[in-house]
Amino acid sequence: MKILVFGNLLVKKDSLPLRILPKLKKKFKDIEFKDIDATEELQAEGRDLVILDAVEGIDKVMIIENIDQIKQSKVYSLHDFDLGYNLKLLKKMKLIDSAKIIGVPMRISEKEALAQIQFILRK
Repeated sequence: MKILVFGNLLVKKDSLPLRILPKLKKKFKDIEFKDIDATEELQAEGRDLVILDAVEGIDKVMIIENIDQIKQSKVYSLHDFDLGYNLKLLKKMKLIDSAKIIGVPMRISEKEALAQIQFILRK
């Protein structure tokens, strides 16, 4: 299994997945964790994507399997193309079949996030 990991170390609320990435790699040696910078080449990662990313508005780690649930903000410029928008576009263009997002709350401790993610990955 391969998990694509998103985040931005320069933005605290968006950095948690990347901060815990080394610990996840140590605990799950059979999973390939891939740090992804940009969403432009997602279709090159396969037709069924598994993603780890920070998600606003949740209070525990959760799996989002229906990308239509992802709220979309208005697109005014190229900077507004976020992960949710790109996943919906790729699916509409039939470049991917599915995307499963392991959503990490933006305001949770590293310890709690790691424990909840481990529980999900062991299932």
